[in-house]
Amino acid sequence: MADTAIQEQINEINRKLDIVLEEINSQRLKREEVQDLVSDLSIISEDVFTNTVQTLDKAGVEMDYDALSNLLIRFVRNIGTFNDMFEMLESAADLMKDLGPIVNQVGIDAIDKMAEFEKKGYVAFFAEAMKIMDNVVEHFTPEDVSALADNVVTILETVKNMTQPDVLEAMNNGVVIYKSMETKDIPEYSLWKAFRAMNTPEMKRGLGFMITFMQKLSKTLDK
Repeated sequence: MADTAIQEQINEINRKLDIVLEEINSQRLKREEVQDLVSDLSIISEDVFTNTVQTLDKAGVEMDYDALSNLLIRFVRNIGTFNDMFEMLESAADLMKDLGPIVNQVGIDAIDKMAEFEKKGYVAFFAEAMKIMDNVVEHFTPEDVSALADNVVTILETVKNMTQPDVLEAMNNGVVIYKSMETKDIPEYSLWKAFRAMNTPEMKRGLGFMITFMQKLSKTLDK
């Protein structure tokens, strides 16, 4: 029994030694692969550097090795900054991926809205409105526009007063009455007939309105 136990221990030790030797051999192979890679990269880097120097020499460019060394030092020193920059670029790329569907939907909605505007006639309306602007530009000089700017307050005040309900009602009544008159067959009035017509209550009120209007207008002009 003792011999069997000792033999098992020896076998276990041998198995563990085989594992250790296998790991050591694997590490040696990896180290050799790294060394070969470093050797190959060194050769490639040397060739690239030599070709670069030759190309720059042919182009008449002098290499400032001190400046190149300082550049490499600064590059290594700012590796963290470059990492931050790349992270920002990656974040921006992820943001664009997230915004892509949203931007696409906004574009589709804008196209649909433009189609709706065109269907309702807004596009044609603004196209015709541009013709109005063209006519205004063609028929008015910059001096006219300057004069308009100087008097725009007075113009707006006039428009404001004209759009009061009572003024609009009076203007509308005048238009309605004018449209109801037979302008092509207006009766003739003699002086006597006109004098008699002026004695009617309607004409008296009309004359009173005209005289009052002219008096107040005259007072305004005298100011």
